[in-house]
Amino acid sequence: MSEGVEVARLLDILGNRNRRRIIELLRQKPCFVTEISDTLMLSPKAVIDHLQMMEKETILSCQMDERRRKYYYLAHDILIDVSLKEIRIISAVSAEDDEKNERLKKAVSMLGRMIRSHDRILANLEQVNHDIEMMINDIAHNHKDLFRSEREITVIIALSHESLTLDELVQATSLPAGELAEILKRCERTGIVTREDERYLLRGVHAE
Repeated sequence: MSEGVEVARLLDILGNRNRRRIIELLRQKPCFVTEISDTLMLSPKAVIDHLQMMEKETILSCQMDERRRKYYYLAHDILIDVSLKEIRIISAVSAEDDEKNERLKKAVSMLGRMIRSHDRILANLEQVNHDIEMMINDIAHNHKDLFRSEREITVIIALSHESLTLDELVQATSLPAGELAEILKRCERTGIVTREDERYLLRGVHAE
């Protein structure tokens, strides 16, 4: 068989069961077309087609006997060894990809921890909001003697966050500046609010 014969072409030829049967028969002895046809129970035309294809690829060769009958034989013996082997898949991931994957895993892990922390903070915040609401209700109902209106409570709540100037309190409470000034004076007299420079802040036990 010439070196120019492609392996794929050879495998295609040998992929046919009847051609393999013909090769096995010719491995035992040279045969005529009629012998092959009768032995393998194939039509003469089918046998001729198979023989011509394999002769073209120099797998088979032929000769004439004294009666000018053509008989075929193997020009080259063919040994086919097909076996199954375990294929071990080797990762083609580069070191750079490994590093990216590692960074991704760390980022995902960090995200999970942040979300769980966020959920815990939200749960605690809900409890704190509930406690603040309860405290505001307690101040409004149980300390009416200290506050003349809900507006004064609004000022106290605003100052609970941080110290504020009069202008900042106007923005925070939407109350008129004059009214706010009066409220702040009353709160200063009761000791709830103190003033440092231009800023007002809660003081004493009421700010603890």
